[in-house]
Amino acid sequence: MKKLLITIIIAVFTLQLSAQTTAYSVVEFKAKPHTQKDLLNIFNRTFDSVAMNQGGVKLERIGNGRTNGATHRMVWFWTMGEDLMAEDAMSDDKADLLWSRMANYIEEWQVSYSGRVTSWQAGKEENSTMHIWDVKIEDPNVFKAGHEKIVKEFKEDFEGRSIGFGTYDFGRPNGATHWIALTGKDKEDHMMLYEKLWNDETFVKLIKERGPVESVKDYEVRVLKQF
Repeated sequence: MKKLLITIIIAVFTLQLSAQTTAYSVVEFKAKPHTQKDLLNIFNRTFDSVAMNQGGVKLERIGNGRTNGATHRMVWFWTMGEDLMAEDAMSDDKADLLWSRMANYIEEWQVSYSGRVTSWQAGKEENSTMHIWDVKIEDPNVFKAGHEKIVKEFKEDFEGRSIGFGTYDFGRPNGATHWIALTGKDKEDHMMLYEKLWNDETFVKLIKERGPVESVKDYEVRVLKQF
């Protein structure tokens, strides 16, 4: 499993494609109890001096809704057609050291998956709690158009929040084809927003206009650190 993960990460660093689209790759894992601070220290020491190029890497904690035992995940995101970092920004030795150090605090590696971000509005760093919905969609084009219409119509409600939509292209978790993500300050902040939106007739109408959607699961992640 470790060799597979290293292969995935090397591929992320060197992938070259033609389209100018943001792509991402995720690896979930189950951390040993009370080791989050240690993992964060390793993450900071590894990437603090690494210059990113049109992308980045995040360490996140998985909260409500986790079902496979994973407690954390690492997320790499980059612009397809561009290297995530300079060729000499992170040596093989440094990459190996990252995984060997993390292995001391990881109980079990879990799923990995990759895809593309097809719609994204960036929010403020203070809104670090993200609610993610995994879904199956019949017509992605209709859904994307409906999603962006909702973002535009309720731009004041979504101000300062990251909100996005994207694909699962490899390793689709539980068979999901796409995801929707929205950030906020905490769970209370999210629920207050939902209370307001779902009592708005226009919002309910626009939700239905996105087309048939099958909900797979939803869960919460909190960004611990991003470079």
